[in-house]
Amino acid sequence: MPTRRRQQFITGHLAWMLATVLVLTLLESLSYELFFVISLIGFLVVTELTAPFAVRPRWRRRLKWLIALGLAAFGYIVVRRILEILPSGVV
Repeated sequence: MPTRRRQQFITGHLAWMLATVLVLTLLESLSYELFFVISLIGFLVVTELTAPFAVRPRWRRRLKWLIALGLAAFGYIVVRRILEILPSGVV
């Protein structure tokens, strides 16, 4: 049975992702990269907002691996975008 904080975490992140899809669709800017970046920001925000003060449950300790993986993917997206912007003779 999920704890209250875990349920808040899951509900908060799903609501963030749904709102992201809705807003990006309304702005006609929906793309996988933009959705991923905004969802990662939401994941980090929800992680901090639902963090307990005194104890760290085991499921929260495993979030650091998801955060690291998400930041690595974000870094890849940023590097790829920078390489697209630069002129072809620079790199």
